[in-house]
Amino acid sequence: MIEIIEKKVNKGGITFHFIPNKKFKTVNIVLKCKSPLDRSTITKRALLRYVLEQGTKQYPTEKALMLKLDELYGAVLTLASMKKGNEHILHFQMEVANQRFIENESTIMEEALHLFHEIIFEPNRDATGFNDQIVTREKETLKSKIESIYDDKVSFANQRLIDHMCKDEKFSIHTNGYEEDLNSINGENLSTYYDTVLASDEMDLYVLGDIDVEEIETQVTNVFTRPNHHKQEILSADDVRTRSDVQDIVETQAIQQAKLHLGYRTNCTYKDEDYAALQVFNGLYGGFPNSKLFLNVREKHSLAYYAASRIESHKGLLLVFSGIEPTDYEKAKTIIDDQFALMQAGNFTEQEVEETKELIVSELKETLDSPYGIIELLYQQVVGDKPLSPKTLIEKIGQISKPDVEAIAKKIELDTVYLLTKEQGGDVHG
Repeated sequence: MIEIIEKKVNKGGITFHFIPNKKFKTVNIVLKCKSPLDRSTITKRALLRYVLEQGTKQYPTEKALMLKLDELYGAVLTLASMKKGNEHILHFQMEVANQRFIENESTIMEEALHLFHEIIFEPNRDATGFNDQIVTREKETLKSKIESIYDDKVSFANQRLIDHMCKDEKFSIHTNGYEEDLNSINGENLSTYYDTVLASDEMDLYVLGDIDVEEIETQVTNVFTRPNHHKQEILSADDVRTRSDVQDIVETQAIQQAKLHLGYRTNCTYKDEDYAALQVFNGLYGGFPNSKLFLNVREKHSLAYYAASRIESHKGLLLVFSGIEPTDYEKAKTIIDDQFALMQAGNFTEQEVEETKELIVSELKETLDSPYGIIELLYQQVVGDKPLSPKTLIEKIGQISKPDVEAIAKKIELDTVYLLTKEQGGDVHG
């Protein structure tokens, strides 16, 4: 069984996670900054990753920063942002060569840690804030990112489903922010907001690789401190709407292929005891190529270009995606509904359950083959506020039986049906 060793240390407002692993020749340093989703600050927050990539106090341009990374044997820097449940995560990652495998090198890790710290805590800004010229340029980058979702119709339909399904809930807040907010953002107010992030976000720092834990712990905790840290106030609890009737939403665009997306409330999240059963349910229903949706909606009846499902572990949602001919809406929806009803009635075999469990475990083990995957699985426990190691999760998946899947199926409720279809008589663009 896969065992991931993780030593956790809380010091100076940061939770440090040290993960010794001899499989990898590089060391990965990852900082996760977590804060509740907030409509008033989300666009600033989404913009930060682009601005922070543009340089630090010591390396004030993107070129200077890239040259320094090259000096560290081609260290790779990745900044990203994402939402998990009702939390927004800023993700900083540096992958650096392990000095153990380079002759006559003993300072790579120390240099990398100081550079990583500088990227986060000493970005290129002065007393008035970030450089307005850089901020203006990166606002255009973010604007393009926000606009690009319109061209990706699967992502667009999913976003619109969530907009309607989770209206007035934090989860409906867009990960990349909103175009209408961009005009009001400048170097000064973005810098002021970033100070809030550095002071009050919940920070988890991971170091994974072939490391001496005691040695690296001393190095990392000496470099990473938060002098102005204070715990943020917990925002009011999220209001989840309960719906007496399923809502049907139809929107139109000049498209050829319609998108039929369905949103269910699972009434189960990562921290619940039946989470493993939900994973197996999803795998059986639409998570894999042998699933009910794929075999029946796509293969048997040829009603969909794609048909799949996935769960939002920290929000308690099950989302179904399908691409269909506009004229096949009623047929496709009926078959999707039928497959869900069959799942709730237990119309599947023990053999199908076992095969699905094997696929899920195989997928988890594949995730554990990469440093990023390991860190993501470990960080799930932080976001979910529940200890559930990859080994324990795999064991729980293995223990799931057919009655467990039936029981979780009966807890799941259809909330919203969203159809993005072509305009009547309009031109279509595919």
